Amino acid sequence: MAFEGLAERLQSTLQKIRGKGKVTEADVKAMMREVRLALLYADVNLKVVKDFIQRVSERAVGQEVMKSLTPGQQVIKVVKEELTALMGGEAEKLAVSDKPPTVIMMVGLQGAGKTTTSGKLANLLRKKYNRTPLLVAADIYRPAAVSQLQTLGKQLGVPVYSSEENADPVEIAKQALKKAAEEHYDTVIIDTAGRLHVDERLMDELKNMKEAVDPDEILLVVDAMTGQDAVNVAERFSGQLGITGVVLTKLDGDTRGGAALSIRAVTNKPIKFVGMGEKLDALEPFHPERMASRILGMGDVLTLIEKAQAAVDEEKAKELEKKMRTMSFTLNDFLEQLNQVRKMGPLQELLKMLPGAGRIKGLDNLEISEKQLKHVEAIIQSMTPEERENPEIINSSRRKRIAKGSGRPVQEVNRLLKQFDEMKKMMKQLSNMQKGKKKGGFPFSFPF
Repeated sequence: MAFEGLAERLQSTLQKIRGKGKVTEADVKAMMREVRLALLYADVNLKVVKDFIQRVSERAVGQEVMKSLTPGQQVIKVVKEELTALMGGEAEKLAVSDKPPTVIMMVGLQGAGKTTTSGKLANLLRKKYNRTPLLVAADIYRPAAVSQLQTLGKQLGVPVYSSEENADPVEIAKQALKKAAEEHYDTVIIDTAGRLHVDERLMDELKNMKEAVDPDEILLVVDAMTGQDAVNVAERFSGQLGITGVVLTKLDGDTRGGAALSIRAVTNKPIKFVGMGEKLDALEPFHPERMASRILGMGDVLTLIEKAQAAVDEEKAKELEKKMRTMSFTLNDFLEQLNQVRKMGPLQELLKMLPGAGRIKGLDNLEISEKQLKHVEAIIQSMTPEERENPEIINSSRRKRIAKGSGRPVQEVNRLLKQFDEMKKMMKQLSNMQKGKKKGGFPFSFPF
């Protein structure tokens, strides 16, 4: 996950000052030295680092901190606010045309993930915002670019406009707009051609297309893993083409985060979306404040809630709540819940969105892989319908049969059944508390 190294360094630095009842200029200076090193290590632009350190230092030794009751926490608040401002302050939405269709040009260099991101954006707009997008294959130079977009469109159920007869990308874009108007598509996403580097021919073609289709958005797709190179590319595209926003791809990879922290300050263009995985639903609107909270170990509960709302069926959730209250929760229900959680993304990433998760020992070493979840699914699916409804009937011989059927050791079957039994006991305790049967507080304590 991006920012891991930066987050670890910043959280460690801020922890030293968190509980201080009095903060001196010397404390702030020492902290800023470490913050500066952390940002530079994360490949943040040097000028951006200098400006950030100056702003935080001035505020951290100002009256708002020195005269507050909790100076240590006030300094952390200043750092979070300035980190948020550095990334743009507030989330910026896509521009929407008053007269459909809204036209979005996707631009960038080869290898940044432009074609895949075009598909992801179409999917996001369709599912979350009820738009009816049309994808346009205007990259006629890269081998298989058109067929790649067509494959993505087929997977997503989104139509793709392409032309085998016309070899002019600008004309393809114009014809696509005509089709969108005739067939009532409200959003047109044009996947334009890229190059290995910014050159005059590329820019001329993009400028001609911009003039021809008058886009509402020109989104530059850059690879977050290229660090300062991504910032340099953004600066050149912004200066020559006039982009309206940036999409950072591969932010879930082994990237230090410098691009995300530098692009807004260098180009004055907002990051509008971030790619957080390879799946076609792994594109998220970029929220500077939420990202700042995650970097500083304060969690990102709003994004977690949004992921849950998108993955969980409301009617099934109500039915599940009723089953939990009446103690009729079965292994079938457990399997269904497991699949819904898997839709939300990797469990380690979800846990890191909880406030204070960064301070939980061993979380970074926690490995709950997709393979392990599939093992649990295989074990449950190897049970008979009766066994899933009544796990208490599963004796020693049944456990051996289930282990053989799922291809897993008997110990794993035993562990799953034990965990399920403990979970049901916990549900019973919670249910009893709600009915007012328990007195004298909670029967167990939460670790926060």
